Amino acid sequence: MPRIKLTIAYDGTQFAGWQLQPNDRTVQGELEAALGQILGTPPRIHGSGRTDSGVHAMGQVAHFDCPENRADIPWQRALNAIMPKDVRVLDAETVNEEFHARYSAKGKTYEYVLWHNRDFCLPQRRHHVWPCGPVDFDLMEQAATLLLGEHDFAAFQNVGTPVKSTVRTITDISRHPGLTDYESVWQFTANGFLKQMVRNLVGCLVEVGRGKLSPEQAKEILEGKDRCKGPATAPPQGLSLMKVDYSD
Repeated sequence: MPRIKLTIAYDGTQFAGWQLQPNDRTVQGELEAALGQILGTPPRIHGSGRTDSGVHAMGQVAHFDCPENRADIPWQRALNAIMPKDVRVLDAETVNEEFHARYSAKGKTYEYVLWHNRDFCLPQRRHHVWPCGPVDFDLMEQAATLLLGEHDFAAFQNVGTPVKSTVRTITDISRHPGLTDYESVWQFTANGFLKQMVRNLVGCLVEVGRGKLSPEQAKEILEGKDRCKGPATAPPQGLSLMKVDYSD
């Protein structure tokens, strides 16, 4: 059966995450329902990973298998015509049957947006930023440097998804301008992420930026491998999955 790869964007505000859940609205559920309208029977769609409730995506990737006689459907146009406006297919292509949205991925890039004005948050941005208030960027960047490379990130993994190893390699943590002068965008690239790892890293970096932790203490939390000793998880709405890397 032909395998179709989709690149997807969504606003996670009204979703209970990516993965199918009983009695909850999910991105996977919306996609499978739309595919069912087109194909008659909904195929199982596989995503590159699970995003949590409230988390957004600009470059989620998924795949599904379709009957041979339906392979030439213009999937981007067909799906976008019947799906709700808070999820869009950006690209669709036929790929080799060995491709797997999750297992073929070599890395991912996430972005997290912080809002630094303590007096107000723009209504248009409230579902897409964490209003954390003022922070010291220099201290945060010092801590970020100490978190780069290959480490055991058990201290930044929340429970809920069993994994064989908690070792990951972060190749980039960098700060970028936001859409407004009140924002900063923090980009995280790694060969993989543990459950809520980016949100836990952001929570730690913000505590450093607030002066409640030193950069060295952030490193000590990492080396302690104990999630119970780490700062609180950052809220979901500031997080977006930007890109999944499938290059060699």
